[in-house]
Amino acid sequence: MPPVPLSVLDLVPIPSGSDAAAALRHTVELARAAEEFGYRRYWLAEHHLNPGVAGSVPALVIQAVAQATSRIRVGSGAVLLGHRTPLSVVEEFGILDALFPGRIDLGLGRSGRPRVGAPPGAAAPAVPEPGEGTFTDEGLYVPPRFTGFARLLRSPRFQRQLELLQQPGAQTPAYADQLAELLDLLAGTSPGARAVPGTDADVEVWVLGSSGGESAELAGERGLPFAANYHVSPGTVLEAVGAYRAAFKPSAALAEPYVVVSADVVVGEDDAAARELAAGYAPWVRSIRSGEGAIPYPTPEEAGRHQWTAEDRELVADRVDTQFVGSAGTVAERLSVLQRATGADELLVTTITHDPVDRVRSYELLGREWGIAR
Repeated sequence: MPPVPLSVLDLVPIPSGSDAAAALRHTVELARAAEEFGYRRYWLAEHHLNPGVAGSVPALVIQAVAQATSRIRVGSGAVLLGHRTPLSVVEEFGILDALFPGRIDLGLGRSGRPRVGAPPGAAAPAVPEPGEGTFTDEGLYVPPRFTGFARLLRSPRFQRQLELLQQPGAQTPAYADQLAELLDLLAGTSPGARAVPGTDADVEVWVLGSSGGESAELAGERGLPFAANYHVSPGTVLEAVGAYRAAFKPSAALAEPYVVVSADVVVGEDDAAARELAAGYAPWVRSIRSGEGAIPYPTPEEAGRHQWTAEDRELVADRVDTQFVGSAGTVAERLSVLQRATGADELLVTTITHDPVDRVRSYELLGREWGIAR
């Protein structure tokens, strides 16, 4: 039986000592390589006010990547609807589909915008206490649930981001209503509105989610494909996939559930070389989880100078413990475990190294080992 397809999730990372222009060039180069290596799709993430990430506007980066490639599907992982209107998203991706027909994926996420009706400064909802990490029957490690997201959303940087992304006084509608409007606009069933370009665009709509909550349920109820984030929230990936499958109803787009699961991966020539390449990952995650925003991705030497506290280590433990690092054989085996445990129909790989050459090589080695290389 052939392996499930592999795809790429790219955050457009900025290595220390580099800049956004170089990061964008390296993303285009990686996309060209990923197409040649046999990866199915190339997704771009949306992040704002991060010193070490250049992918703030997925639609623009998608255009650059699609222009530089010819076969690989290109899309968002994800556009954040919390500060967008469905019409603006449909028009953007309608233009992309008109330029690159049949190749565009529209991945949708909620973002951290407070719910409609929540008073300014309202406390974030309570989160359950973490349990103990476990191993599934297949051998996948599922760490304790990370409970710091509520604190992260209250960080000054994140609050400033929300102020800048949304007009003063504007309120975000319920996510279910936004998704319904977006799908209606694409289908041409929105009363009195036809997006040009956009309506009848041949884009593949996905929902991304990190838990078994609203995103997973809406994806299932709407009969859309779903992307579950093991790389963002490994402690909740199984509940996310389970909630999606439990809620799934066949649609014109999809007769059966379809799940892609993401993973952080670094492949080297051998296990030791890969560990060296991945050395910057822990301080990079710490910068995100602390609320300061992703730092430029450090060199192994810079990472080695970080003074770790017990609190720091706890902050990154679930992500570090679930990053797949090693030779191509080592990583392929761990990805196989992830696929079996989640029943994923496709795996979405995100790799960051300080040297872009090492990042390309990581995807090449993995693609060859996995059997997708052309």
